Amino acid sequence: MTKKSNGSRKPSRDTLLEFPCRFPIKAMGRASEGFQDIVTHIVRGHAELWPGESVRCNESRNGNYLAVTLVVRATSQDQLDAIYQDLTDSPDVLMAL
Repeated sequence: MTKKSNGSRKPSRDTLLEFPCRFPIKAMGRASEGFQDIVTHIVRGHAELWPGESVRCNESRNGNYLAVTLVVRATSQDQLDAIYQDLTDSPDVLMAL
């Protein structure tokens, strides 16, 4: 934290989230047999799934694309940034939300 001149404290990074928290992560890519496993491996390399939550998948109308959603226990903004960076670095992931 950095201290403002008026004596109040301000987080060094502005965020509306309070950690730890329940946080959904969604990644979309071309429908393939291994896409869910790729996304799950990337996300679980950084965070635990929220207790009681399962990995959810939704195919596009024509079955060409797949959206994979995982709800994780987020512990920091840096953790979330690392997840999104690894997802966007993957050639299989077209978009991450």
